[in-house]
Amino acid sequence: MAKVLMNHGAGGELMQEFLSRHVVRHFHRAAGEVTLDSMDDSAVVDGIVFTIDGHTVKPLFFPGGDIGSISVSGTVNDISVMGAEPLALGCSLILEEGLDVDVVDRAMESVGRVSRECGVPVATGDTKVMESGALDQMVVSMSAVGRRSPFLDGNLEAASAHRPVRDRWCTDSNLAPGDAIIASGYMGDHGVALLSFREGYGFESEVSSDVAPLNGMIAECLKAGGVVSMKDPTRGGLANTLNEWCSKSRVGMEIDQRSIPVRESVASACDLLGIDPLSIGNEGKAVIGCVPEMAEGVLKALRRTREGRDAAIIGYATDGPGRVILKTEVGGRRILEAPSGDPVPRIC
Repeated sequence: MAKVLMNHGAGGELMQEFLSRHVVRHFHRAAGEVTLDSMDDSAVVDGIVFTIDGHTVKPLFFPGGDIGSISVSGTVNDISVMGAEPLALGCSLILEEGLDVDVVDRAMESVGRVSRECGVPVATGDTKVMESGALDQMVVSMSAVGRRSPFLDGNLEAASAHRPVRDRWCTDSNLAPGDAIIASGYMGDHGVALLSFREGYGFESEVSSDVAPLNGMIAECLKAGGVVSMKDPTRGGLANTLNEWCSKSRVGMEIDQRSIPVRESVASACDLLGIDPLSIGNEGKAVIGCVPEMAEGVLKALRRTREGRDAAIIGYATDGPGRVILKTEVGGRRILEAPSGDPVPRIC
């Protein structure tokens, strides 16, 4: 009999196959503008944007963040990248019997602090306790609701002046050939910082997690206009995000490896560990697709924000088969495959 594997929750191709075959096919589907069938970061039902995100990060506290900050940031970002404004959060805790109450206080203090900083309050929640040994300390499940951003319609109107826009939200299927692809900052920081701290490699002294809510940064992008797709490259990293976009939008991509922001310390760590920084999850970055005529304006808007100051145009969508072609630093070309799973488990 088949068993559930760690990679079934790691965000890559194995997870997508697992969800399709064993999870979502059993569900009664809600009707709406963006439904479960699209497998986007959030759903849109009757004008309400809704998402839910589970967090099993290990360890609970790491350089640059913790399970509390990551649960708020990740959920706020899933709402925001749809072109929506997050309004409120729901926080569900599952705790292991015997866990120090100080640990709970410390994690929940982070939930409160980050939710205040990004202006999205916790409105409801639930708490359960499981017997000792049945759970690894704590699991946090965070949900959120949002509404259409006041800047989204003007943003899409600006884009539609240059080419037809398929969807009324910034969905994975909204790209067209020629669209510019922008990374909002350095890739791989979160995965390397957490793995290094967990395993004692020492790279965390140079690299901290990028965990951050991005709703303010994304609002500035929408004000600039021309944005058609957005996604936070969490599990499976940039490679997984770009391949999802190719598949759902039915485009190809040409990406310039030299343009992708990757810290030298992250690249060195990945070389030593034999992993690809483009396949490692991030928790405070967005990948943005926009019409090429407005790409420089979006880039300038990003760079004016704290979270997007290191943003870069990394490539363009193309005609042709749904493949990501990476133009390498040495002048070659190779296919950037979607990872089967995140090479660093339990990072979010």
